[in-house]
Amino acid sequence: MRALEPWVEAPLQAFLAESSARLTLLMTSSGQVVAQHGFGRSLDIMTAAALGAGIVASTEELARLMGGSRFEALMHQGSRQSCMLSAFSTPRGRWIALVVFGPETSVGIVRLFFDDMVRQLASAAPREPARQTPLLAQDFEHELDASLNALLGR
Repeated sequence: MRALEPWVEAPLQAFLAESSARLTLLMTSSGQVVAQHGFGRSLDIMTAAALGAGIVASTEELARLMGGSRFEALMHQGSRQSCMLSAFSTPRGRWIALVVFGPETSVGIVRLFFDDMVRQLASAAPREPARQTPLLAQDFEHELDASLNALLGR
């Protein structure tokens, strides 16, 4: 398990231990990865983050067009593994979680401990806003590499 923000580690670690999730990705609503567990390659992390953020944005727009509120979570059930994609609010803004789990656990267990993790993140988050420094084009590749190396433990 790797996290870019130290305050995310304890709630995520508790969620992983209790839910038996195989893969977990926490990201901002724009797809910027904050923490991950189980991914082995940076390409997998970035692809999953981009797809997850796009899916959540699409379904939120679909809900708006239908006159409803945001969807709580999206579940995809497979024969060997299932996936939950859920957006949630934190003191640091709206985040998205992508959780992959197998038959050794259930969607109810994953949801129960996910809701606990969201509450723990809300209380653990620093109250001051995240530092927003402008990212210059020449710094982008370096910053991306540094973030991926931290998330992969390199």
